[in-house]
Amino acid sequence: MEYLQELQVPDLFLDMLAEENENFVEFGMGGLCNLSMDPECRDVILQSGGISLVTNCLSNGREETVLSTITTLMNLATPTTRSKISEPGILQCMLRFSLAESPRLRNLAAVFLQDCCSEEQVRQAQQQMQGLQTAIGIPLPKK
Repeated sequence: MEYLQELQVPDLFLDMLAEENENFVEFGMGGLCNLSMDPECRDVILQSGGISLVTNCLSNGREETVLSTITTLMNLATPTTRSKISEPGILQCMLRFSLAESPRLRNLAAVFLQDCCSEEQVRQAQQQMQGLQTAIGIPLPKK
């Protein structure tokens, strides 16, 4: 990890999230997903504004990218970041994903809701979405 940080690999992966090439975005998100499990790398990602960059990838059309995004958000959850990671827009996105056809996406979204959010937060997000159980605004990823 020391060498990865010295070579600024987390920053490289974060930069890749803004690329137009979907392969680069998927690779960058996968790399961040792996790095975010390490507390030091997690801190580097957070200090670089990683939550907003990662959250933007929730609307990516590739299922693998979205799965890596959800996992990364779970890895970035700390007592100080939990409020940003469990904001209503993200919760509503996870509720939509929990209705997806893909079992991987559906199950991972359910784990996110269980592990990163309180029951009250989920209940409030569900109430806000009442009658809006579609993926309007956030395209579901293709398989």
